[in-house]
Amino acid sequence: MKEKLTIVKVGGAVVEDELQLSQLLRDFSAIDGRKVLVHGGGRRATKVAEQLGIETKMVNGRRITDEQMLKVVTMVYGGLVNKQVVARLQANGVKAIGLTGADADVIRSHKRPLKDGIDFGFVGDVDRADGQVLQHLVEQGIVPVMAPLTHDGKGNILNTNADTIASETAKALAPLYDVTLIYSFEKPGVMKNPDDETSLISEITRADFERYKADGTISGGMLPKIENALAAVEAGVSRVIITLATAIDGQHGTVIR
Repeated sequence: MKEKLTIVKVGGAVVEDELQLSQLLRDFSAIDGRKVLVHGGGRRATKVAEQLGIETKMVNGRRITDEQMLKVVTMVYGGLVNKQVVARLQANGVKAIGLTGADADVIRSHKRPLKDGIDFGFVGDVDRADGQVLQHLVEQGIVPVMAPLTHDGKGNILNTNADTIASETAKALAPLYDVTLIYSFEKPGVMKNPDDETSLISEITRADFERYKADGTISGGMLPKIENALAAVEAGVSRVIITLATAIDGQHGTVIR
């Protein structure tokens, strides 16, 4: 029987909220066994870009990353957010190490080609993630804290969606562990109406997703999140849950099947 491993992805809105982040890090620290944390930071990057006079452009929940924006996200994701989270996990008794995809060649990607005439700039689509490198760390009792940056093997950093990082990490570790992937953010799960917390969708299959996408129930940044969740399930990840940042025990939220 495979040993259990939990991957928690925390969204940028939670990273920006001191109370939510503090609670999440305490709850994450209390999770038994092997674990990995993946963080976003898009809202922080948007604020820093604005302070620097750099415009933020989004298409279907994904950031257009030109040369100037790449500098911002590298500083914010790989530096400011990552190291703050790592330091705070140490304070909670967790031996954490911050990683981008470039570190130890753990996640390699290629620059996204033009799609429907859209140039996403320096955005990476993942080619592979190295589960054995991550396994080596977690078996030493070290918790990887992964920032949403990858590299192309040619010296270039690429901005990569944090939900994708979480999914690809889970897929790489699924042959080695019994993996639970938890996407945590500021809502109780996937909602039919984002403003009505009683409209939680308890379960989503691929067929459900296609229907919700077609009728507009699911849109924007939730689209890539669920695409990545479904990809993880289809690749053998045992459990995938989308839930509130204060409910990462795996007992609440939307289960992706």
